[in-house]
Amino acid sequence: MAPADDAREEAIRRLDERAKALGARTQSPVASHAGEQAVSQAYRIIAELLGGVLIGLAAGFIVDRIFNTTPWGLIGGVLLGFALSIWMARRTANRLMAMAKQGSEPSSVPFDDEES
Repeated sequence: MAPADDAREEAIRRLDERAKALGARTQSPVASHAGEQAVSQAYRIIAELLGGVLIGLAAGFIVDRIFNTTPWGLIGGVLLGFALSIWMARRTANRLMAMAKQGSEPSSVPFDDEES
């Protein structure tokens, strides 16, 4: 029965080698990490755009309540918030483009699976 056991061990060894090769081909941690960072930076820019408008909206509402200038404070606040959010988003995008030209990756919070 030794030849049957040897054949079985050889088959298991080959199967393990093929499984490891498949795992190595399908896992690309560098590419997925770069994609995750790009998505997180895109969400940051979207948050800056929405946050600026909402802050301007709140500031305009407060100005309207304090000075009793009902529609004008709100309109001015939204416009100021929109301009501020565009400026912040453009500044962030320019910083990211400069980092991409230098070849460095933007700093990000480490993922749980990379903390060893």
